[in-house]
Amino acid sequence: MIFTRANVLALSAMSLWVSLATLGVALQHIPPFLLTGVALLIGSLVSLPLSRFDWRVLRVPLSTLALGVYGLFGYHFLLFMALRDAPPVQANLVNYLWPLGMVVMAPWFLPGTKATPQLLMAGLVGFAGAALAITGGQSMAVVPSWGYVWAFGAAFVWASYSLMTQRVAGFPTAALGLFGLVSGLLALLCHGALEPATELSSNDWLNLVAMGLGPLGAAFYLWDAALKLGDARQIGLLSFLTPLGSTLLLLWVRGERPSLSLALSAVLIVGAAWVGTRKA
Repeated sequence: MIFTRANVLALSAMSLWVSLATLGVALQHIPPFLLTGVALLIGSLVSLPLSRFDWRVLRVPLSTLALGVYGLFGYHFLLFMALRDAPPVQANLVNYLWPLGMVVMAPWFLPGTKATPQLLMAGLVGFAGAALAITGGQSMAVVPSWGYVWAFGAAFVWASYSLMTQRVAGFPTAALGLFGLVSGLLALLCHGALEPATELSSNDWLNLVAMGLGPLGAAFYLWDAALKLGDARQIGLLSFLTPLGSTLLLLWVRGERPSLSLALSAVLIVGAAWVGTRKA
């Protein structure tokens, strides 16, 4: 079933992630590490009401904190390196191997699970749909670049992080505030070392708050809650809806009409999600 509690939480996270590209376009003049650092620090504030302002909730073993920083900071660091060294469309396409990675790697990280032929086929069809959404059905020239290595690394980090959160000792979802706080500070250190100083306008701050509270904030908490309740393989398949929704939102903001290739993308992704989440 697609609409289980876990899948609804995951879909809620994805509904926030689809706004990331639109907000990113509005903030594209801001250096990426500054953008990520500020947004993650703002996103960490979401943990305050979740923890009922009890700081003890944020206490987790050092190994769990390391896993959280590996996921949040490691993913964004590699993704921005990929976008710097490779064409953005191609880099983003490689990055979206992570939902398929969750299906394929689940047996390695989660004992008792397996990647059935049904799930693998659904994953491949979902990735084909994501590729259509990202590329618009246009052929993409591939030029050898380290950027693709970074993008593949980003996909591996997010897929493995998502799976490994189910292997460590249980921790409250509110503890993600600590993950975001440490990751945000590391991103700001990278900004200070690698990027020029930038002055932010009041409009920039409004968009940063929206990004921090949404796609780089609440979405992470919803995602963690979904993974705690559901099947990571099925949630991975649903994640292909993110690039589709992101593309649709960008077209709507720009006043453009969806193309035939995007309609086909929707059919492939929704079909893959339906096949992958139905009971065998």
